[in-house]
Amino acid sequence: MHRVAGSFSWPFRAPLTRWLAGAVCVLLLPLLFVPLLGYAIAATRAAERGEGPPPWVISRRLFADGFWTAVAVALTLAPFAVVFTAMTHILDGIGLVVAFFVLALPWGIVALTVLPHATAVFAATGRPRDLFDVAASARRVRRDFATWNVVVAAIVTAWAIGLACAALVWVGILPGIFYAILVSAHAAAALDQQNQNPPAR
Repeated sequence: MHRVAGSFSWPFRAPLTRWLAGAVCVLLLPLLFVPLLGYAIAATRAAERGEGPPPWVISRRLFADGFWTAVAVALTLAPFAVVFTAMTHILDGIGLVVAFFVLALPWGIVALTVLPHATAVFAATGRPRDLFDVAASARRVRRDFATWNVVVAAIVTAWAIGLACAALVWVGILPGIFYAILVSAHAAAALDQQNQNPPAR
């Protein structure tokens, strides 16, 4: 619990250059989505080791970690995206906005149930299959529901703070989203204490 509480200050251990690189990745998100996710895994791994936010290192591992994480996120999103796409043929305007938010809630529940544990395990082991073991993630949630609940609360709060930075105009949302990513990575790392996986090679 104490480790999760430290998630909100952990990003500030990163020097300005890491923040600038992260903000650029957020700005160019459609192009740099995979390396940004790869960095999120590297950040989770560093937090599991008790280190600060890691330096940006362009490597095969960064892109591989980002690719597999992107696939895992896409798989959680796919069923809801299919339903939303079907709704675009029968709804418009306000109806589509309502449908989006109605579908966003169950997707968020699925993603927050599966991805924090899956990310922590993948960061620790380096095995892509750990990202897709939904049953194992569900078992870990049941095994230590209290810790998972605190981790999810930290992640949701961090994203609320990050997106609230949009009030500071476009520039503010860039470091805000990167901050949310770092808080989420550190919070997810707390779950590795329960996973007890061997470190990634």
